[in-house]
Amino acid sequence: MQNGLNLMFGSMPVFFFIIFAIVLGAFIFNIVRGIRTWKHNNSQPRLAVDAKVVSKRTNVINHMHNDANNVSNYHTSTSYYATFEVESGDRMEFHVDGSEYGMLAEGDEG
Repeated sequence: MQNGLNLMFGSMPVFFFIIFAIVLGAFIFNIVRGIRTWKHNNSQPRLAVDAKVVSKRTNVINHMHNDANNVSNYHTSTSYYATFEVESGDRMEFHVDGSEYGMLAEGDEG
């Protein structure tokens, strides 16, 4: 029985190191993948075409959390979207910042 416990507790640092290495590896992998995507996006040409704002929408998400003392905490987050139509008739919806959303009006062209 004592040998089994010694083996279990003796192998804990190895298991801890393996788990730590996996988490660290996943973290580094995600950083490298993000940098690669960022570089790829920045190397693409920017297109300047006339477009028209055809619609705007919001997505409001409400969150409610109860803590151990039965106190409710509410949190609301709002996402803003604008849909643009280019000369070819194609429409593209983009997630925009709240201040940009407020400056846009349906029918704006430019």
